Amino acid sequence: MSPDLSSLPPRIGSLLASVGEASAPGTVAEGTNPVMATALRLGEAFEREEISYGDILGLIRTLRDEAFLNRARRLHRYVGGATLAASHDKLREVAEHIRATLPEPSFAAFQEAISTIRFAAVFTAHPTFALSNPVYAAVAASASTAIPPETAPFFETHRRAAPPTLEEEFTLAAQAITRARDAIDLLSTALLETAKTTWPEDWNHLAPCPVIATSWVGYDTDGRTDIGWWDTLRLRLRMKLFQLMRLEAQITHEGVLAPELAERLQNAISCVKAQISAAPAGPADVQAVANFARLMVDGRETALTHAQELEGLLQAAIDTAPPSAQVPLAVARAGFLAHGLGLAHTHVRLNSVQVHNFVRQKLKLLDDPTNPVHRRALLIQVNEALENVEAVPVDFGALLNDPSTAGRLLMTIAQITKFVDTQTPVRFLIAETETGYTLLAALWAATHFGVAEHIEISPLFETEEALVNGAHIVEEALRSPAWRAYVRRMGRICFQFGYSDSGRYIGQLAASYQIERLRLRIGDLLARWGLSDVTVVFFDTHGESIGRGAHPFRLADRLDYLSPAHVRNRFEESGIVWREETSFQGGDGYLLFGTPELASATLATIAENIYLPHRQDSDPIYDHPDFAADFFSSVIENMKSLVADPGYAALLGAFGPSLIDRTGSRPPARQSAEAATRSRITHPGQLRAIPNNAILQQLGWCANTLQGLGAAARRHPETFETLNTSSPRFHRALDFARHALACSDDKVLKSVVCLLDPGFWLDRASEEKAAKRRQAFLGIMRDLEKLNLSAELQTLFRRIQADHLALREAWQHAPRVEPRIRLLHAIRIMLIERIWLLACRIPFFMPRGGFNHETMMQQILCLDIPAVLQELGNIFPTGTGPSELDFHEPAGPRDEGIYVREHREIFTPMGQLFELLREISVALMHDIGAFG
Repeated sequence: MSPDLSSLPPRIGSLLASVGEASAPGTVAEGTNPVMATALRLGEAFEREEISYGDILGLIRTLRDEAFLNRARRLHRYVGGATLAASHDKLREVAEHIRATLPEPSFAAFQEAISTIRFAAVFTAHPTFALSNPVYAAVAASASTAIPPETAPFFETHRRAAPPTLEEEFTLAAQAITRARDAIDLLSTALLETAKTTWPEDWNHLAPCPVIATSWVGYDTDGRTDIGWWDTLRLRLRMKLFQLMRLEAQITHEGVLAPELAERLQNAISCVKAQISAAPAGPADVQAVANFARLMVDGRETALTHAQELEGLLQAAIDTAPPSAQVPLAVARAGFLAHGLGLAHTHVRLNSVQVHNFVRQKLKLLDDPTNPVHRRALLIQVNEALENVEAVPVDFGALLNDPSTAGRLLMTIAQITKFVDTQTPVRFLIAETETGYTLLAALWAATHFGVAEHIEISPLFETEEALVNGAHIVEEALRSPAWRAYVRRMGRICFQFGYSDSGRYIGQLAASYQIERLRLRIGDLLARWGLSDVTVVFFDTHGESIGRGAHPFRLADRLDYLSPAHVRNRFEESGIVWREETSFQGGDGYLLFGTPELASATLATIAENIYLPHRQDSDPIYDHPDFAADFFSSVIENMKSLVADPGYAALLGAFGPSLIDRTGSRPPARQSAEAATRSRITHPGQLRAIPNNAILQQLGWCANTLQGLGAAARRHPETFETLNTSSPRFHRALDFARHALACSDDKVLKSVVCLLDPGFWLDRASEEKAAKRRQAFLGIMRDLEKLNLSAELQTLFRRIQADHLALREAWQHAPRVEPRIRLLHAIRIMLIERIWLLACRIPFFMPRGGFNHETMMQQILCLDIPAVLQELGNIFPTGTGPSELDFHEPAGPRDEGIYVREHREIFTPMGQLFELLREISVALMHDIGAFG
């Protein structure tokens, strides 16, 4: 669909007319692609002052707002429409379906069907808060009407003024969780009303909990140093306060008399507020920590320690309430008991290295657990340690003194389970788990601190090593009697699957295939080790975008994609009970709970997925195991080759990081690679998955979703086409490629590669008649040669384009990019050219603190414009400016200042163009549907 440019001046429209066509003849760009041709025409018109900065700004806002509206419409469709009435109807249908399909029509059977957690929505705060909060709210509001609006609300910019703080992330998460809890209450209402109609004598003893909310916001310390134990405790207490205040508001009904319940709640609320107020700001003020400890210990009983303390009072309130208040009170009780003393359940997370470091220090196990040669001995040693481990006491003084990350986190959990909530388990997620030793070491550490009965240890399988060898990792742990005994005591075994790192290293589609295989093998292992009677928790953590595992078209497909019918059927046949959990990340994921309408529609879709039968029991993809194995193996090998290609790191690191705003409080680079962000990256692993994916989106090629598909499809073109149309599982996987192809364009990627090619600028210099512009082109050429990117980028592009051509040949009806997206990229290429040309006009200056002209140009070519402008502001100060005050003498000259012209004609325009460049990034993000 072509962009609507009717509101723009005709002089601009004529420049853009051929963006989706071949290059216009008779121009410098003749023979190049239409994206670069359009960029050059715009640049030449800008140079001749035929179009202005205001014209470009208006064009970008027009395209951005069109993308905004498309995003709102897509969000509306994603949840199947967003009206409260429709969601209520769906929830009632789900409740009635449960009642009608019971194996036996009894109250006990209904109670069993709804009184077990079947699904958890996990709210995370990975850095995906790319939009300003008012714009997020506007997207949600626009998607929540019966018919989404035709006009976008006006905003000067859609960008954030600054990255969100931890406090802001927590606030946004709490708001989304509150709306999720409201929607869960709607499901409970439908279930209880159905039960009340069917079993009027028994219904009031039900406490449905098929869906819960969970959060790791403020508790996830993997890769973060900005979250202290004092932050985690303070934020966890606030979640407890929100839960208590929620219940207090819910029991306030006309005719309800529950004075003892109200008094217990009021006392608990006052006590928790005092604890929050006393929470230390850090460990330096030891007296503040001691005062906080006193309030936590002394207030333990008043503040409540587990939700069941109020169960009897809640039941009495329901029994004595007027009929109109009984269902609302029963709903309140259900939500309170399901979530314990928190608005949501709690997840904490560490990296496996931090667990290894702690246990190595405590047990003197000096061998490297990642080395297979040492692993067997380490497993024997940690198993022996598990037989003799004894719990040590934990107090706040110990928290102050422990230098280890793992030790501090486990002691924080100990204090939470003693003084905040003694009953609700805490999920302990361990990132980059690549050996069973990690799980046994975590169990030893948890037992050492006396919290093994309170935490659910869960490996995160995300790296290629973990996905390929996941079954072996699980079996290494299951061989341990201590681990099996722990799993039996908990009654659950938990696994987390990551789609971010796995997707960017082996390809998004292949990651899904590997995760499905691993799920099936986990089921086989549990049966083999006699653990078929424990509940299996499968937690899929991913983002909302195509590069991170969330299905791009429909929430219902997203849930089926994460939990394929084939896997469900296999587990049902084995008799193993499983539970699904899925993440909703940052600002983008929170949109699905951005309004009551969206939250209820999301929850209704989840409820349908849990309880309504799946339409297709068999899928032809499983009749072609050799094709599936070969297809996805081919994707993996191609993606691994791409990641290893030096040109791939060059592409990501050239100016990609400068195209995106910082969108969260977590660092964009991995801790081991922080230094790499101050210069060009040399390997994709130096970036986190989210900025990695976001950069690919901004460069116009979603390689982590597309690379290798051409080679894979070319090996079996007929089977590929057949399964694309006949297999729901395979079709859903290819939906990622469909969306990626609609947002990717090899012409855009070619333009980026061309822009970084010194030969391109030499050719332009050869054609240029104006001496100053010719010298500028030659200067850019010389500075690009110093970056030494061109050869690697050209090789990389040939690799990508060859695979893309193979895909087009095998999949002839695959989508193509929309002209609006192509136009946004063309405008940005023009802006980059203008910034570089302005840089060529910067006057000579003496080196200052290591900053010289060569360094400046290298930074400008990498678009590190804010840092350069800050340096130039110091080197070329404007002074205080003229003053019109009376200084009691004849007035001297009132000049503007020696460097005002440089600021007005060079530095200020560079900054303005850079701001436009990043506004385009937000517009493209709207089209993708999420950041990263």
